[in-house]
Amino acid sequence: MDSEALEPDHEALVRDHTIYSCVMGSRAFGLATDTSDTDRRGVFLAPTPLFWRFDKPPTHVEGPAEEQFSWELERFCALALRANPNILECLHSPLVEYADDTGRELLALREAFLSRRAHDTFARYALGQRKKLEADVRRHGAPRWKHAMHLLRLLMSSRDLLRTGALTIDVGEQRAPLLAVKRGEVSWPEVETWMSRLATEADEAASRSPLPPEPDHARVEDYLIRVRRASALQAAPQALQTDPYDERVQGVVHGRGVGQR
Repeated sequence: MDSEALEPDHEALVRDHTIYSCVMGSRAFGLATDTSDTDRRGVFLAPTPLFWRFDKPPTHVEGPAEEQFSWELERFCALALRANPNILECLHSPLVEYADDTGRELLALREAFLSRRAHDTFARYALGQRKKLEADVRRHGAPRWKHAMHLLRLLMSSRDLLRTGALTIDVGEQRAPLLAVKRGEVSWPEVETWMSRLATEADEAASRSPLPPEPDHARVEDYLIRVRRASALQAAPQALQTDPYDERVQGVVHGRGVGQR
């Protein structure tokens, strides 16, 4: 058989197996203007039989639409458990475009991913972005104001998460002052002071945060195992029809090793 025919169609994974999709970026943050792009993010569930091959399904897929990016469920969950800012915010987008039963169960797990780990990951990400802005100022005399705006937004989100235990990504009443930063109407020293104050407030909130020290790893893993098992069972009749004498398929689907009964 042609080896290329065995390669999974990555776009088909997004098209046919997406369990959750949402809009992110400025539109989700409440910072959109007439020229803003529509950034779409999603999660797909690769059918379990694809993992039985040497060539595993992709951990993420870019496209097929412009400004679209999707993660395979296991990769998405792993990043969320590490408190990756982009992933956690994806789970809390106010602009959900699609969610099937598995996707709705993922959304119901949002709190299981939240922990005080967010303090370190958000702060580390923010520090990296701030260094890039400072480099722009040294080279060009001014930062990329759009990036400065989004960094301020992230710092606000991090502080409020640590204070309340809830992640809210829409900026609400902060829209006007943040857009003023984007337009370059706020001086860089003022922006630096604002960033430093937000970072300090996040540090102070971390010590008394209502968030648990660690995410609920067991609850998330139980969810992942259940959806992988359901996918395997759904694929079992077709697999057995293709090769009715192959007990290996039955053994994997029903949890038996090869040669076990």
